[in-house]
Amino acid sequence: MPEQKAYPDVGAPDPELENSPIVDDSLEESGDLRQELPGEPVCLFNGVEYPNGAYVRSGGALLRCDYGIWVPAGPGDPENL
Repeated sequence: MPEQKAYPDVGAPDPELENSPIVDDSLEESGDLRQELPGEPVCLFNGVEYPNGAYVRSGGALLRCDYGIWVPAGPGDPENL
């Protein structure tokens, strides 16, 4: 898990804006999705680009950009990191 620091709080995904998929790496569907996406250099969250490896907080989750897919990286509450 990343060291404790402030990550951008992006709120909930807005369906009206462009967002990269959020997928749990432990699920089978993540493998299927990775085959469909050719390793994008950025992830999108509410229309904003974040580089590969970037972390954001969305609600109660910390998300990490992994080549065009958001994957859970821990709790989003800074008090519980």
